[in-house]
Amino acid sequence: MLVKELKPRMGVEEIELEIVSKGEEREFANANGSGKVCSCAAKDSAGDEVSVTLWNEQCSQVEEGKKVKITNGWTSEYQGQIQVSTGKMGQLEVIE
Repeated sequence: MLVKELKPRMGVEEIELEIVSKGEEREFANANGSGKVCSCAAKDSAGDEVSVTLWNEQCSQVEEGKKVKITNGWTSEYQGQIQVSTGKMGQLEVIE
């Protein structure tokens, strides 16, 4: 799957992305619990960029310049920009 195929609130069967930049980790707490969250900018093989949201241990697994594969993820939209995340059921794998 490529970034240009993504739409808000859809399932992402599989997408491979290169992490271009990684934001600061921040703590969160809500009714479902607490943990860490981090936002990254990533690009696909065509060079199109998308925002990736990392949760908890994913924040320390991913570094700038690395490639990741997200399977069974999902998309959301924030301020008009699509974001990709593993959500609760998906997986993130560092492949390079």
